[in-house]
Amino acid sequence: MTGQQTAPPAPAPAEPAEAAAPTPSPPVPDAPRPPRRALRAVARWTAALLVFGGLGTGTALAITSAERTDVPGLATEDDGRWEYPALSLPALPAGSPRPFTDANHAEIHHADLRKLLLPAPAGATSDKTLDGGWVKPERFLAEYRAEDRDELAQVLVDTPPRHIAARGWTMPDGTRSRIYLLRFNSTAFATHVRDTLRLGFPEQRQLVGAQVTEFDQTATFSRAVQGVVAYLHTEQAPHGDAHTRQAYSLAGDTLALIIHERPGKAEAARIPFHQTVILQNQLLG
Repeated sequence: MTGQQTAPPAPAPAEPAEAAAPTPSPPVPDAPRPPRRALRAVARWTAALLVFGGLGTGTALAITSAERTDVPGLATEDDGRWEYPALSLPALPAGSPRPFTDANHAEIHHADLRKLLLPAPAGATSDKTLDGGWVKPERFLAEYRAEDRDELAQVLVDTPPRHIAARGWTMPDGTRSRIYLLRFNSTAFATHVRDTLRLGFPEQRQLVGAQVTEFDQTATFSRAVQGVVAYLHTEQAPHGDAHTRQAYSLAGDTLALIIHERPGKAEAARIPFHQTVILQNQLLG
């Protein structure tokens, strides 16, 4: 008798094959590290921006003028910078906001204008006629060529400044510095006077002794301080008996004129001029 054949057992299922290990990617080379000089520059700019940003908050902060590395765009310790005293914002009347805060839409400076003037640096000989006090419009107008004074005088009659404060000094190398702060009744008045000066145009109102001027293309901080816009000019070569650098800063209701003038063939140094403008703008901000 033929027996029923038993089917051979089914083969055991094959073990799943192990996933193939991924082929390792070639190592990505590390990005080149920035040079130390670049790192220091970034740190300086960051510190400067923190200082500039803080000044617009209405908090009475000290202005670190003595530390060379806090001034943007000026890189080394032997760059000819002037030694200004440590600065701080003046106290305000009770309840008065700083000019560029949310509570001050009109951008009015409530501090004593004379206390917003930059002090003279170390080694300077003070100008006794511009001692940080009030001056008359005629003294400010005397900075301009005679052919422009009548028109500018009429502008100051039509849009009269509330106050004009000024300070001047002379450095050991002969550079004469003068700063004028003109506070008007409104931002619109200050802007109108700025526009009358025709900054950067061929018919720009020129200072006495200055020949043809041009924008200072080396200045990269025209808006470094919140609310303050700076216009820097330098006299083109060949200059006359003196070389003049000048800057105008518009800060709400206040217009500043900053002058560095060096007699002789040498130019007025660029770095201390930039330094002066930056520090004065910080006080106005």
